[in-house]
Amino acid sequence: MSGAGKEEAVCVTGASGFIASWIVKLLLDRGYSVHATVRSLDDAKKTQHLLDLNGAKERLTLFEANLAVEGSFDSAVNGCVCVFHTASPVLFSANDPQAQLIDPAVKGTLNVLKSAAKVQSLKRVVLTSSMATVMFVSKIESGDVVDETWFSDPLFCEQTKLWYHLSKTMAEDAAVKFAKENGLDLVAINPGFCIGPVLPPTLNATSEGIMGIIKSGKELFSDGIYRLVDVRDAATAHVLAFENPEANGRYCMVGRVVRSLEIFKIVDGLYPSLGHSERLKDGKCVEPIPYSISREKAESLGVKFTPLEVSIKDTVESLKEKNFLRF
Repeated sequence: MSGAGKEEAVCVTGASGFIASWIVKLLLDRGYSVHATVRSLDDAKKTQHLLDLNGAKERLTLFEANLAVEGSFDSAVNGCVCVFHTASPVLFSANDPQAQLIDPAVKGTLNVLKSAAKVQSLKRVVLTSSMATVMFVSKIESGDVVDETWFSDPLFCEQTKLWYHLSKTMAEDAAVKFAKENGLDLVAINPGFCIGPVLPPTLNATSEGIMGIIKSGKELFSDGIYRLVDVRDAATAHVLAFENPEANGRYCMVGRVVRSLEIFKIVDGLYPSLGHSERLKDGKCVEPIPYSISREKAESLGVKFTPLEVSIKDTVESLKEKNFLRF
């Protein structure tokens, strides 16, 4: 889209999030001026780690914005060449899915895009979507290769009470329609379950989940299958999706699909004191993963996936450094 280092202005919504913080870091490293939105400028837990990034003093401006309020993002996106829209609630259970997940995801996305549509300098919007919008259908056949042509079935998500998946599916769908109708160039990034080093001082839902697996072997998903991607790879894909004029449509971002037993093996090899060897002793014969997820389109964008062992080690070291994980 443009050469880095031109100090062009770009906007990152929900900038204090797990992936978003890395996007802000990469953009600053590449010389962009970054307009970062947060829910409250008074919450140091959401802002200080951003203000401490290299280049932040010179090229980072924080804006307060609320997904629920139309026009809230106008000043943040003004003058920008790209908007990275990452802000969306991540909850794996909800008492009121409509209010807690669906409305903020769908209306929030449309509010950001309405602000973006007013900006003449804007070249592209990069949307943080999710694998939740890709592969949740009533049946996946053994040997299926999941790629960008797959779309989750909203009815299936509703019937199986996958509210987060439904919220992301509806938000991506609404974004694509709005972009078409309003002449916005939109690219979607669809990460799997993000692991890797944590920049914010607070734990996000996904890091909490991976910590549960590392610490106590607590399964997050009933089938014990994890579609993992390094958060740094997910963030890189966002930046490349802006910088590469050929980027289009959506990009599945999953480095590896593994069973939890494989995660335990890696953790046990790196950190035997965590005692996963006991768990591995009873490890049943691990059946092959019934499907695979294509990395082809992501790799064509220039993404080089981080090896899983490196991601897991960096996750543990980061959680230790922040005192979330002690052993």
